[in-house]
Amino acid sequence: MTDLQAYLDRNKARFTEDLRRLVEIDSVRTEAKPGMPFGEGGAKALAEAAAILAEHGYAAKNYDNYALEADLGPAPELMLLAHLDVVPVGDGWTKEPFALTVEGDTVYGRGSTDDKGPAAACILAMDACRALWGEPKTGVRLVLGSGEETGSEDMRHYFALRPTLPYTLSPDAEYPLINIEKGRFAPYFTKTAENGGEKRLISFTGGNTQNIVPGKARAQVAGFTAAELSPYADRAAEATGASFTVEDTPNGCAVLCAGVSAHASTPEKGVNAQTALLTLLCSLPLDENETAKTLAALLKLFPHRETDGTGVGVKTADAVSGALTLNFGVLHYENGTFRCGADMRCPVCADGSGIEETFLAAVSSYGFSYVGEPKLTPSHCVPEESRLVQTCLKVYEAHTGEPGKCVAIGGGTYVHDIEGGIAFGVEFPGRDYRIHGADEYADLNEMLQTAAMYADVIRELCYE
Repeated sequence: MTDLQAYLDRNKARFTEDLRRLVEIDSVRTEAKPGMPFGEGGAKALAEAAAILAEHGYAAKNYDNYALEADLGPAPELMLLAHLDVVPVGDGWTKEPFALTVEGDTVYGRGSTDDKGPAAACILAMDACRALWGEPKTGVRLVLGSGEETGSEDMRHYFALRPTLPYTLSPDAEYPLINIEKGRFAPYFTKTAENGGEKRLISFTGGNTQNIVPGKARAQVAGFTAAELSPYADRAAEATGASFTVEDTPNGCAVLCAGVSAHASTPEKGVNAQTALLTLLCSLPLDENETAKTLAALLKLFPHRETDGTGVGVKTADAVSGALTLNFGVLHYENGTFRCGADMRCPVCADGSGIEETFLAAVSSYGFSYVGEPKLTPSHCVPEESRLVQTCLKVYEAHTGEPGKCVAIGGGTYVHDIEGGIAFGVEFPGRDYRIHGADEYADLNEMLQTAAMYADVIRELCYE
């Protein structure tokens, strides 16, 4: 057994206790209070982390309850960047979400993998370096934020006060290594349409957020009974892979559609209930009016199961970052007004390509206009040959015996706006840690392996 592994094994219980203290804090963002920009939970998590760091011998500085900073060694060049806020609990838990339930080497609790466990692993890695190799030649800086899950406002504040460093690692994604994050274009667009006649759409309620494939949608239609509409629903179910329920109501027929939700970065994994319901509505013999024509236009622009942007003319791909993906995530109609939203994850080649104008040309040809002036957030790309990337890949291969490779993702991490920043771990390939879901868990031995890899990265970059 190596000295590093022996050190980590001796400190496994202390790591578990540190994680317990962090998981017990409900750090879901709540209403801001004076001195607490993300509410009491975020501030409490930062205070507890500062106490843990002090017990480990690090002087932590709190930046206005947005982020916490602690250094090992002089003149830091390497930043470890994790977060302590978590997403809401949601339904379906069989464990207590804000208590660390330990079952062997598996621990359950909100934040255990995303991202409190990795934060504690970073502290353990720094401890190991200090204990085994002394003070580094150039320092390592741990930064813990409290607003990652709600848009990384914490880092915008922190980096307005503090410099970035030559190397930045975030343990908030997957192994082997993420060096490319696609750009994002997420416009809202709207239209008002005439809606006369007997057989007509009264209302439509689809998704509420652009970055989620809608799993449910509902429409109210006048001029049909449930018996009349049911055969159309059966054919639409067969064509779309979604399921439909139709019900008679005092003012027509309600149609409920159930699909499969997914994240907008991987829309092909879902069944979009919104576009499935559009498919059904466009098959009905609605009276001719501008609303009915607009439904047909939306289905032409965003066909069911199409996720590459062909319908709106933005299909593109490159060998480095893959293909553009599009999620038609928001559609609401009431009192003659359509409100829509889409989410595109755009490859590197889309930067500066005029995707905003191309998309607008497509939707405006059917009478839609943008809400505001949406802009493409450019992609994030770190060259594979960079020292940080090559160091992490070498360490990953040495510790896992698996090939190290760079991966491009459609989602975004803490490092998206940090030049040269990469995401390294902590999710191992082929594992589902139920992040953002019920009974989120972490594997203690995998967390120790992450700490070992981070310690070796620190040794390579800061000691040699």
